[in-house]
Amino acid sequence: MPLAGALALAPQAARAAEAGGAPPLLDWPLIVTQVVGFLLLLWGLRAFAWGPLIGLIEDRRRKIAEEFAEAERRQAAADEAKARWEQELKGIEARARQRLVEAVAEGQKVAAEIRAQAHANAAARLSRAEEEIVHEREKAEELLKERVATLSIRTAEKILRERIDDAAQRRLVERFIDEVSAQP
Repeated sequence: MPLAGALALAPQAARAAEAGGAPPLLDWPLIVTQVVGFLLLLWGLRAFAWGPLIGLIEDRRRKIAEEFAEAERRQAAADEAKARWEQELKGIEARARQRLVEAVAEGQKVAAEIRAQAHANAAARLSRAEEEIVHEREKAEELLKERVATLSIRTAEKILRERIDDAAQRRLVERFIDEVSAQP
């Protein structure tokens, strides 16, 4: 029994003992004292224990809610950054593909220029070779003319120096043919 209840009960017990009877079934002053003590205890707990405790719980709830809001904000920022980086990556890939296509086109253009240059060089060399062949042929024809003329003159000289009969004429022709064949 609480101390306040025991103190309130002591005077009543003394009066009951003087009156010579049994204590009453309900002791109203004791009940009122206990109810007032209980209410004072509730008020004290609310003022000094529950208030700060509920304040701490409310502060913790508010802090957790703020942390969740911050986490959601950061998640949204991360999602936005991810989308932006993915878009930029797609742009980089598109630019890389474009540069690759341009490089291939440039390579094909350079290859075509090289082929054209090679064809032009080959045509120029062929033309020079044909010119050299024509020039060499002309020189050979000129040399042949000179040799034929020289041989003709020699032959004519020999014919004029000797009187030619049929046998001598054949020998002269054969010698002439041998000399022409032997000449380079």
